[in-house]
Amino acid sequence: MYQFSYAEIMEDGVADAKDRERQVLTRSIELLRAAKAAGGYNRDAIEALFYTRRVWIRFIEDLKQPENQLNQELRANLISIAIWILKECDRIRKRETDNFQGIIDVTTIIRDGLQ
Repeated sequence: MYQFSYAEIMEDGVADAKDRERQVLTRSIELLRAAKAAGGYNRDAIEALFYTRRVWIRFIEDLKQPENQLNQELRANLISIAIWILKECDRIRKRETDNFQGIIDVTTIIRDGLQ
């Protein structure tokens, strides 16, 4: 029987968490691209914005936790990015902008930075 060390288990846990984060960000990007392609404020836009807001609100909640292992500066920067995305989602919802591409670009950078 193979025994896993605590470090190996924790490393696998972090890798799994990052993989899940990449997956949800990829899904958000896909939905935002579909909304952008559809044009206007329609069902695709509503679905994309709802999903994207849920993702980034959850990230903020996680980043605010004291047990989050990212350094404080990185956590603060990610929270700032999340707030910007949430504000852009709200501006799209209010039909003040159609900046899906800006959200897609920033989300892609964050997703690609997860390693």
